[in-house]
Amino acid sequence: MTLFKLTWDLHKWIGLTIAAVVMVTSVTGFLLLVKKNFSSIQPPTQVGQEGSVDEFLSIAKVLEAARATGDPAFATIDDISRVDLRPGKRVHKVLSKHDHKEVQVDAITGEVLSHTWRPSDLFEEIHDGSWFASVWHDYGMPIVAMGLLFLSGSGVFIWATPVVRKRRRRKAQGAKRAAN
Repeated sequence: MTLFKLTWDLHKWIGLTIAAVVMVTSVTGFLLLVKKNFSSIQPPTQVGQEGSVDEFLSIAKVLEAARATGDPAFATIDDISRVDLRPGKRVHKVLSKHDHKEVQVDAITGEVLSHTWRPSDLFEEIHDGSWFASVWHDYGMPIVAMGLLFLSGSGVFIWATPVVRKRRRRKAQGAKRAAN
């Protein structure tokens, strides 16, 4: 089997094997790129009451406001994934580890401004493979990345080989004509 044929076969089978993963990653990547443009993908950031940074509530008060919603996704401190502060909008975004939920709390008053589902976090987990299993995220996705690197290189090789062969043939034919 020639190197060209081996490369062609590997290119075909690796491409077919990872095509579904690449399509899912492409779709979720697109959704993540446009998430700020669609409130159905990521809830818009609310704006809190006017006030200075000195008036911002403590994190304990912000978490208390999130727990006060009664949503089991925010029942304990262990349910909280992270708290993001948007100082310009005077809002704390409290994100749950469960069900991709978000509570936006006014940094000045502690009022809950928004309590909703956040699909962008789900899309991110699907995109990086962690939604399927941590093993897939840690080992599967790097293998897919290496597969894409191979497909890029082998694609160039598969395209270039006939071009190089054709040029060599023409050059050999030209040299043969010149000798006659």
